[in-house]
Amino acid sequence: MSALRPGDITDEMIQAMDAAKRQGLQKDLRALAANIRADAEGRYDSAEPGWRAGVEWTLLWIENTAAHLTEGTPGAETGGRGQGVSPE
Repeated sequence: MSALRPGDITDEMIQAMDAAKRQGLQKDLRALAANIRADAEGRYDSAEPGWRAGVEWTLLWIENTAAHLTEGTPGAETGGRGQGVSPE
């Protein structure tokens, strides 16, 4: 098997690799959101008043960040950062 030379890696290969990374991160973020949601279920009734709003804001932020990873939006290059979601 021969070694790759710099010209052997095409722009399409680089784009495919970047897309695969974003999809993997998106999957991980959605799994994290699902775990948080599952852990939070049943705790809302006994929690402090702001706790539920905090959990819901966090889940919204995670989902928005995951969505931006593959939408081709300006936030896709930064992993959704800078696409602020206000808890209000």
